[in-house]
Amino acid sequence: MAIAARKTKTGAPAKAAAKTPAKSASKGAAKTLSNVPTFNKEEELHAYREMLLIRRFEEKAGQMYGMGLIGGFCHLYIGQEAVVIGMQMASKEGDQVITGYRDHGHMLACGMESRGVMAELTGRRGGYSHGKGGSMHMFSREKNFYGGHGIVGAQVSLGAGLGFANRYRQDGRVSMAYFGDGAANQGQVYESFNMAELWKLPVVFVIENNRYAMGTSVNRASAQTDFSKRGVSFGIPGEQVDGMDVRAVREAASRAIEHARSGKGPYILEMQTYRYRGHSMSDPAKYRSKDEVQRMREEHDPIEQVRARLTREHKVGEDELKAIDAKVREIVNDAAEFATHDPEPDPSELYTDILLEPARA
Repeated sequence: MAIAARKTKTGAPAKAAAKTPAKSASKGAAKTLSNVPTFNKEEELHAYREMLLIRRFEEKAGQMYGMGLIGGFCHLYIGQEAVVIGMQMASKEGDQVITGYRDHGHMLACGMESRGVMAELTGRRGGYSHGKGGSMHMFSREKNFYGGHGIVGAQVSLGAGLGFANRYRQDGRVSMAYFGDGAANQGQVYESFNMAELWKLPVVFVIENNRYAMGTSVNRASAQTDFSKRGVSFGIPGEQVDGMDVRAVREAASRAIEHARSGKGPYILEMQTYRYRGHSMSDPAKYRSKDEVQRMREEHDPIEQVRARLTREHKVGEDELKAIDAKVREIVNDAAEFATHDPEPDPSELYTDILLEPARA
């Protein structure tokens, strides 16, 4: 059931755009339509490096989880890399990111260090939350990353709050609040939509529709499966985007972010994407066929699409691409080595970061 990308706004007709892969997508590579923007060589290389870093990092995190080095929950972003990289390519310095618990990719895209992220996954003192947050709770005010949240949909209200602060301060920043198709059915999401449009908050709501939430198909869980329409009753414009094509993501993100930054209020982007692994590392994902996953990998993989364009259109050789991969693996292996040998936090850390102490004169 291929879903045509469209733009929706109260009283406005749908606007056709590139089709995105779906469960019953036909065989063969997705066609590149005329409205999909082109990247120059530097942009393609940047997208390739950044997405590959997320992919290799998540593969390593999966291995370390299997070895017992990462405890608790671990939700991997493999397959969805084009969403956050395309969004970041369209953002400006100072713009904020907040997301749910499938968050490692967003951290890396915001510029957080691989060592610090991996150390937090393994519960070490060198982690971004000093080893106390783990996979689902990491933050970096320096990089304007506000979490990593374990409560489904909680980040949407907090993302609207970031937008409120931006509007109050008139600082020109935009908040990007990411959440999944499952979280899109939470009541607090619509309370946030209402306030964001009422007060014209500079927020872009990014729905990462990977089709299965925690394990239930969107067709079984949602009466309205076109998530770009979820803001229609509030007057919020929305757009469906091929979340497997980093070019389409950046193009749509540029429009949405500019809309929010210019004072017109929030915007909804439904990124139609796909996760290759289960909901978490403990999920065997038996609710879909192996053939479906393999077909998505072969026909719509976001990294392989960029790789193909680099070799075909920009004449980048295999040696250069292998060198990029080798450098990325070096970064990830260094992060894993650091996270494996970094000390665990001192027991006294149990009592820190609990109360905000007043500033001293």
